[in-house]
Amino acid sequence: MDNNSTSAADFIKFVNNSPSPFHAVEEAIIRLKEAKYEEIKECVSWRGKLKKEGKYYFTRNRSTIVAFAIGGKYEPGNGFSMAGAHTDSPCLKVKPISKKVKEGYLQVGVEPYGGGLWHTWFDRDLSVAGRVMVETEKNKFEHKLVKVERPILRIPTLAIHLDRDVREGFKFNNEVHLTPLIATVSNKLAENNEKHHPALLDILAQELKCKEVNEIHDFELCLYDTQPSTIGGAYEEFIFSARLDNLMMSYALLIGLINSTKNISESLCDDSNIRLITLFDNEEIGSTTAHGANSLLLETTLRRICSAFAEPGYDTIFEETIHKSFMISADMAHAVHPNYCEKHEENHRPQMNQGVVIKTNANQRYATTSVTSLILRQVAKKYKVPLQDFVVRNDSPCGSTIGPMISANLGLRTLDIGNPQLSMHSIRETAGTKDVDHAIKLIKAFFEDFAEIDRNITVD
Repeated sequence: MDNNSTSAADFIKFVNNSPSPFHAVEEAIIRLKEAKYEEIKECVSWRGKLKKEGKYYFTRNRSTIVAFAIGGKYEPGNGFSMAGAHTDSPCLKVKPISKKVKEGYLQVGVEPYGGGLWHTWFDRDLSVAGRVMVETEKNKFEHKLVKVERPILRIPTLAIHLDRDVREGFKFNNEVHLTPLIATVSNKLAENNEKHHPALLDILAQELKCKEVNEIHDFELCLYDTQPSTIGGAYEEFIFSARLDNLMMSYALLIGLINSTKNISESLCDDSNIRLITLFDNEEIGSTTAHGANSLLLETTLRRICSAFAEPGYDTIFEETIHKSFMISADMAHAVHPNYCEKHEENHRPQMNQGVVIKTNANQRYATTSVTSLILRQVAKKYKVPLQDFVVRNDSPCGSTIGPMISANLGLRTLDIGNPQLSMHSIRETAGTKDVDHAIKLIKAFFEDFAEIDRNITVD
């Protein structure tokens, strides 16, 4: 099995084990621990804790994770080599009061999270996954992950015989028609909960091995498609999967960092920078949460790391550090669609398996500029990693990601990149198998070479 196949196969395991941001963070923790990263907490002092050549991670809300490794030649005031992505994807989430009964069916109330292609959620084998707060002892509560692997929910479409106009366009109301079935009234359990159907709570209690259902006090559950992610295509060159946006780039950043710090004697010990990744939650809804990219999470993290090494009275260490630092914002990109190629600008049509995409938008130049793209192009050229370019058509809207807000908030040089994919925000997306390895190699090379390359670029 070649490297491309190995990377793609491991990513498939990662995404199949990550039906919610909480699970994605747990998968990241498993790999970081295997790579000898040490857990630290935001609620304790880091002074005297952080060491050169040390490798650390922490989580916030258990849905955002930050990991970093300190170069052996790091000195206070040196820069950070950083990369950021996000753990969340568009999905349906169970409402705080989800119990619905209609026409002999038990239904679960859900609300759309993010900008999903919701028509793709109809007629799929759905289940739930996420975090449950369980009372383990009297007045003591614990965060526990749950993933119900069997399909328990379904959003059925209306038969064409009852809606002849559906051929002209599938239209539905998110509140009325996007409500899944879980059971029939005839099979319901005793009604002992005012908020949720006992059918749902009983399944959660069984999965969590609770002695009683009332040990469950609250939860955050995402609906997900139980069909596993897989490698497909005649030549096995495609990945068919949910949540490629943005677990593919989260995975690439994670493995790229780990691979760059595997052998400390060859790489990290000679680095004068600190290597850091941050996988945020809530990007799909604007990032303005306590654990999103538009919070102070990244700034406070950088300040705390700087302060852990600074001598008393070194008041400008953070400001000096920021101007020596660089952030890669990694979020999936739009591959050219063969059936809708006119939607792409004619000179910027990224293809799957042809390399990582640099995304440029003239209206967001504070994210991607000629200087920031030059840095990554130098890295890619040295390690022979293919790159592509994407620019949105002038007559077409385009989404944004964490790069511009981080760049604006911190005055930090930032570059937007991502692997090309089709069907973005569908319940089932498509990407290229080779691009997993392309992204990993690019991120690893960036961490290893950024400090040296940056010294050879003069702007100010």
